[in-house]
Formats: sequence, structure tokens, C-alpha cells
Amino acid sequence: MRLLLVEDDDHVAAALSAVLARHGFQVTHARNGEEALQAVLPAAAEGRAPFGVVLLDLGLPDQDGYQVCGKIRKLTSTPVIMVTARADVRSRIHGLNLGADDYVVKPYDTGELLARIHAVSRRTASGEEAAPASGSALRLGAVTIELPTRRVSVDGADVQLTRKEFDLLALLAQRPGVVFRREQIISEVWRTSWEGTGRTLEVHVASLRSKLRMPALIETVRGVGYRLVAPVA
Repeated sequence: MRLLLVEDDDHVAAALSAVLARHGFQVTHARNGEEALQAVLPAAAEGRAPFGVVLLDLGLPDQDGYQVCGKIRKLTSTPVIMVTARADVRSRIHGLNLGADDYVVKPYDTGELLARIHAVSRRTASGEEAAPASGSALRLGAVTIELPTRRVSVDGADVQLTRKEFDLLALLAQRPGVVFRREQIISEVWRTSWEGTGRTLEVHVASLRSKLRMPALIETVRGVGYRLVAPVA
């Protein structure tokens, strides 16, 4: 797999590139945001996926990594994993809102990073976007979820969701009131049983609540999982 590593620290990049190469990755190293975009642009312009995964550090010298993520997402659907020391939930949600597929906090375990890379690449290769069940649309009060077009609206106004946010919402919305166990959600939406995905699930739920501006729509069932609470007509 071809992988784009966006990291301004040459020592960190060299060490990580060596590890990735040992695991079969062909690594292209970009030292700043402009180099990253230039690496992505040629293939994206031809409608091809330029890389299997982009590992994006947020602390870049020329522009903020969030800006780079947004620009990459406009060019290609290639999975983006943000790698950063910013551990707060708001930063994670902001990254996911911009289209990142996952978020790894420094310092990280190399095994965890490799697992996340393989997870997002498997989901992309298996056509994860087709996960929601058949049916034209799901309507829950003011919320409309159009499964074929992957469009979500609240009171007729479109809400921009990432791929995983949509898949998570569609899964819960298919059975309102039913509690989905965390393990089940991770298995069906993330296509993995790896326990480290749990934190990513929490961030996606928080992001959905924020974007839909309906914090009570998705209820946390402590120790079990989540359920969608159908709005009262």
C-alpha cells in the first residue's frame, strides 16, 4: 500500500517510515502542507486514489493540519488519519468534522497506529459506504436520512457528515429505541473488533450530536452502548 506521511520532523518521519516499510508500506514523506497537497493532486485530478492512507500531523510549519485535511478531502476520498498531540475531545471532533477518518494522539503505540491504518484501509477496500440497509429514507421527527444518496437533513437543511458519522447514524436509526452494544456498533460500522476503536466511537457520537444540534437524539446507555431516541411527534 502507498502511504503519505505528512510530518515536519525528519527524525520522527525517518523512524516511522522505517517501521512502515517493514510492514509492507511504500511511504512518501511530505514535510509540510504544500508538499502534501502536491503529492495528492496529480492522481486526484485524474480521479484516482493517490494513496491508500494519509497520516497527517497537525503541527505543520506552513499551515495548520486541519486546513490541509479539509483541502485533501475536497480532492480525494483517501482515508486520513490525524496524528497529533492535541488530545482534547473538541480537537478530535473538529478533525472528524473536516473529514478525517481517524485520530491518533501522540505519544502512540506503533502497534496501535498500524492497526488503525489497516482498519481504515480495509473499510475503504470493502466498500464500507454500502453498509446501510435497503430503503429509500428514514425519517425521525425533523431528521431525514436518505440511504441511497447518503444525505442527511434536519428540518430540510442539509447536514454534512463524514462517512463514518453517516454509517453510525444510519445503523442506530434503523431500529429506534433499541440499544446497540458498543461491540456491535464497532463491528458493523468500523468492521473491526479491535478495542482501541471505542474512543473513536465516543468522538463520533459527540460529533453527531453537535452537527445535528440534537444532543438528546443519541442516548448513552452506560456500560452497554447507545440507542437512538425517536423524537416525539
